[in-house]
Amino acid sequence: MVLNLLSADGRRWGLAEQVGQGGEGVVFAVADRPGLVAKLVPNPADPAGHRERIERLVRRRREPRTARLLSGGPGTLAWPLLGVRTVRGEGHGYLMADLRPHHQPLDRLFHAADRERYLPGADWATALRAVAALAALVAAVHAEGYLVGDLKPGNVWVDGRGAVALSDVDSWQFTDRGVLFESRPRTPGYTAPERVADPSAAPTRSADDFVLAVLVHQVLMVGLHPFLGLPTDGSPYLSLDDNLRHGRCRLTDRRSVRLPEPLPPADLLPSAVRALLRAAFGEAGRGSPTGPPTAAEWSRVLGAELGPGRLRRCPTEPRHVHTVERSWCPWCDLAGRGHHEYPAGAVGPAPAPTIRADGPARPSHDRGRNR
Repeated sequence: MVLNLLSADGRRWGLAEQVGQGGEGVVFAVADRPGLVAKLVPNPADPAGHRERIERLVRRRREPRTARLLSGGPGTLAWPLLGVRTVRGEGHGYLMADLRPHHQPLDRLFHAADRERYLPGADWATALRAVAALAALVAAVHAEGYLVGDLKPGNVWVDGRGAVALSDVDSWQFTDRGVLFESRPRTPGYTAPERVADPSAAPTRSADDFVLAVLVHQVLMVGLHPFLGLPTDGSPYLSLDDNLRHGRCRLTDRRSVRLPEPLPPADLLPSAVRALLRAAFGEAGRGSPTGPPTAAEWSRVLGAELGPGRLRRCPTEPRHVHTVERSWCPWCDLAGRGHHEYPAGAVGPAPAPTIRADGPARPSHDRGRNR
């Protein structure tokens, strides 16, 4: 059965199959309109407030600050195009572009099986391009006066070249004509320290920047969350947020957590990237008024790592790409221990940035060092 929606201009829109669901809304394909999906929030707590939020976002699409974001800059946004409601009025939402034809959820970069199935040929250069693009997009969002608020893998999308998109724009925080529309959703494991400590705290740019750092770590470290691990101080493992609260992080204190082997080595990351991650996850980033490195800083540093000569392709397995700072291949190391992150196969659909293939293979007697 096709469900019907009404838009403010009196048009009817038929819904087809459900294609997604999040903490607040349900997403449906729009019947006979390929390229469009509808996000509905059934029985919102404040129907009038939710409807006004959508109406303001739809109108702001034509304003200069938003138009700059939507003009093909650093990424794609599934911006609300038209407000809709169910015929009986119990659900409100909007139409937006369907990201699925060209993008996959970001977490499909995390694991080898998902990469091979959904992003075939993606390598570590793809991951680096994705986080660089995400940082640039978040920086652009901030520059135009918006906050993402609930940044997480579920609302970040990536394609096979490492280009990114953001969905769930209706949860962003913004001010329109003097009215503040706050962002209240928060996702465990992707919440800034100040919002973990005080769930009622409103998000800030710093909160977005902190979660951006989490995603940079997780994408580049093939799915490893920076605050994952069993506490080594005798405390029980409760959650990622509890580890965050207590500063348990392998990158800032390798003895604070115990993790299963084999792990990607910390020096898989370029030194400049490690430095920013430590600034974000150390005491200064978690508690300082200045907060973690900004999205603009991340964009600059990650972009530099994509520059000429900054990446090297393994001479043994062309699918393996790593920073030029590392003289041997970390992916061959992991494969030798039975953990195949980038198995042999076709190289990605887009050429990686200038990549050197002149580095020596790692000596066999060095296996297991620097882990």
